[in-house]
Amino acid sequence: MAGQRGGRGGGRAADAETPTWARELLDHLRPTGRDVRKVVAWLAETVHGTAVLQDDSGTLVAGTPMPLDESLVAGILTGRLASAATEEGGSHLRLVRVEHPDPASAGAGVLAVARPEPFDRRTSDILTHTVQVLELLLRARETTEAGRRLKRATSDLRLAILQLLMVEDTVSARRVAAGLWPGLLDTDTACVYVLEGDAAERDRLAEECLGVTGDRALVVRCPAMDGHVIIVTTGEAAGAALRSLVDRTPGTLLGGSARQSLARTATAYGQAVSALAVARVRPDKAALYAERNRPERLMDPAALRAWTARLLRPLDALPHHTRAELLATTRLGLEFTAVSAAKVLGVSRNTVRARMERVESLLRTDFTDLAVRATVHLALSTQVSLADGQDENGGTRQPRARLDDLLAGPALETWARELLGRLDSDARDLRRTLRSWIAAGGNAERAARALAVHAQTVRDHVRSAEPVLERRLLASGGDLYEVVLAHLATGELAHPDLPRDEQGYPDHPDHPGDPGHPGDSGAPVHG
Repeated sequence: MAGQRGGRGGGRAADAETPTWARELLDHLRPTGRDVRKVVAWLAETVHGTAVLQDDSGTLVAGTPMPLDESLVAGILTGRLASAATEEGGSHLRLVRVEHPDPASAGAGVLAVARPEPFDRRTSDILTHTVQVLELLLRARETTEAGRRLKRATSDLRLAILQLLMVEDTVSARRVAAGLWPGLLDTDTACVYVLEGDAAERDRLAEECLGVTGDRALVVRCPAMDGHVIIVTTGEAAGAALRSLVDRTPGTLLGGSARQSLARTATAYGQAVSALAVARVRPDKAALYAERNRPERLMDPAALRAWTARLLRPLDALPHHTRAELLATTRLGLEFTAVSAAKVLGVSRNTVRARMERVESLLRTDFTDLAVRATVHLALSTQVSLADGQDENGGTRQPRARLDDLLAGPALETWARELLGRLDSDARDLRRTLRSWIAAGGNAERAARALAVHAQTVRDHVRSAEPVLERRLLASGGDLYEVVLAHLATGELAHPDLPRDEQGYPDHPDHPGDPGHPGDSGAPVHG
């Protein structure tokens, strides 16, 4: 017991012998006090003078600027002098070298302290120990900043890989991913999940997604939606891990896509966003995209492929890279807004609009018409299947078909009448409002004028139709286009103006110049 008392007493004695300035300086090394500017300010106050810290380029790091002898500063920076002292006009000045935290750098910093009194042993000790503390803090700051830079660069790299996948450049995406995540994209198919939560908590959620998926998924902070984290995963385990994360994180939602080829990452992303709408009303707050009866599945597949190839033929004359870029951008621009598509692709919204306008010009049509958007979206979705090699007819002659033929099938008409018939039970005549809203290009004000009601009434009716139809309508995308196609199939909306379906157009199925038509030379026609 005596020894323990002596030990404690010795500790108190040692503490009492430690100068007050030393204890104060050590306090600046605590996690809550690591600030170079505060250390320099403390030094100036403690020695009753002024102090300044500047880097090797003369840039102020901390303290109060003061005129310094350039030759002395140069001597310290080059290592010829470790320190220097001058006296001028009743002011005593000390300059001391502060080592740069980056060993690869040839530079260093200079700490200058001026005071009216000469530097005695106490102030010299304070200055020496302060330099040591500053070097420690600068080294820690550089390490922390390097960690932030590395994390930021890794995050940017993940986004770049996602953007390559979005424009179907899977070869480049695999090449970029192989450097940091070997084997991540060594597969032909993947699922996309979108985790939605509080935007303020997104960084933490992204880190948790990285933690639960490890190197088995590509985790990206969505550039378009502040509350979204996008996860591209090639394995099954990641989905279960993400569901578990949602279970223990209140306020989060999870939407997942069906398994798609890597080239259809943009399609999978749209499916995951669509599934979020279902997740909102699910008890477990998670949902996978339902592979329901989609319009294109009810059309004659060979006729649909032939129609798609003919409609998009004007793009065939473009270089492969340009064509793929235009198709991918237009697909995203039709699925989301131009602004969101631009953020996802990492380009400006003007670039997105310019690319879509070029496609409009080549197809000789108008994307402000919702019916046109729906039919072109149908063609672009089918075109992805063609790119995936799902053309079952190979080189055989394709049937000639117009959009009217595709929409006239009995299976499609039955599906369309059943879908829209769900709205008939509502006394507000949601069906009439929805039809007018679509005809007005999704513009509530124009639809309201046609119906002689308030624009807010139109919006409320469209919003009320969403849960009945189980599809998002106010947000542009595949759900809305399905409903538009249903109206076209039932004849409640006029078929859109597609020049390549018009009689007399060189690429019309019944025109003598149509490939495969008797007497045709077989040469492709570019509009």
